Amino acid sequence: MAEPGPGEAQFLCAGDALAERGRAHLFDVVWHGEAVRAFALRVDGRVVAYVNRCVHVPSELDWVPGEFLDAQRRHIVCAVHGATYEAGSGRCVGGPCGRGRLTAIAVEERADGVYWYPSPEIRPAARSDRAPT
Repeated sequence: MAEPGPGEAQFLCAGDALAERGRAHLFDVVWHGEAVRAFALRVDGRVVAYVNRCVHVPSELDWVPGEFLDAQRRHIVCAVHGATYEAGSGRCVGGPCGRGRLTAIAVEERADGVYWYPSPEIRPAARSDRAPT
């Protein structure tokens, strides 16, 4: 998990909305000034979140909205070129992503839900900043 950033915690979803290695929760952020989609998954009992951009080609990873994991539910796989990432760390483990890693977003699970933390590079999206669908 990335360390909490300087921004105020943003409510993401209820904790039980994220099943172990299940469908991701999608949300919109502004990353380096661009409106993009991000996602959160539960992996090995903890929540992780990433910007939805492949390291190899700046395209969204999911093959259908919210589905990022391979058939064995072990790795995040880019639907465009097959770059493969460790679900828990975002580190590239195969395909054309080299030594890269997905851009992590700091998250925290509390009794009342899951929260994410903005950083200097990633901020909450205003209504006018929503990522294209």
